Amino acid sequence: MIVTLIVICEVGFWVLLAAGLATRYLLRMPRAGLALLLCEPLLEVLLLVVTTVDLKNGADPSWRHGLAAVYIGYTVGHGHRTVKWLDGHAAHRLGDAPPPVKPPRYGMARARHEGKVWAGSVLAAAVASALLLLAAWYVGPDGNTESLKSWIFVAWRAAGIHGLIALSYTIWPKKAPVADGGAATGAGPKTDSALPARDPEHVPDLLVRRPGQDEEQVR
Repeated sequence: MIVTLIVICEVGFWVLLAAGLATRYLLRMPRAGLALLLCEPLLEVLLLVVTTVDLKNGADPSWRHGLAAVYIGYTVGHGHRTVKWLDGHAAHRLGDAPPPVKPPRYGMARARHEGKVWAGSVLAAAVASALLLLAAWYVGPDGNTESLKSWIFVAWRAAGIHGLIALSYTIWPKKAPVADGGAATGAGPKTDSALPARDPEHVPDLLVRRPGQDEEQVR
């Protein structure tokens, strides 16, 4: 039942998101669209309540309850950013808003952006851990709570891997490509000759000025 509810909440998230954006921009009803978007957290509240009731009714804690906590944490950590990103694109495609600003791709600006996204993963792991610890406390010491506590490790392992990826953009900043092909490869400025310029004698006279040539022309 818990897994089915998670699937329903995931599908419902995207259905409410599409309905809210369509109502907001296609039907020109911003308040109604915003109300639909604000209904999305209710899905996570429903999932939390059903999970708690399932444990209260004597169900053994299992991976399904841990998955529910991780899903809620992910929604808290990254749901707002996802909705904001899609709302910006919908406002541009369906409304009169300018194109949304794309996240930086190079340098330390990209590193800071990746750090902010990673902060969402840390928040997701923290929320999931809090819910899992509360569930373990609710079950009590007599119940089998190992399956719940194992998901805490899963949540923080995912956040740790994401953190290493984000850190790599700080240690090895991604460099922007150079527009001039010759400068990007370190070959120097681009010339009009397709011949290799390793030796001036191999290049047509019109493209190379030899020493003293300008003085002879002046004389």
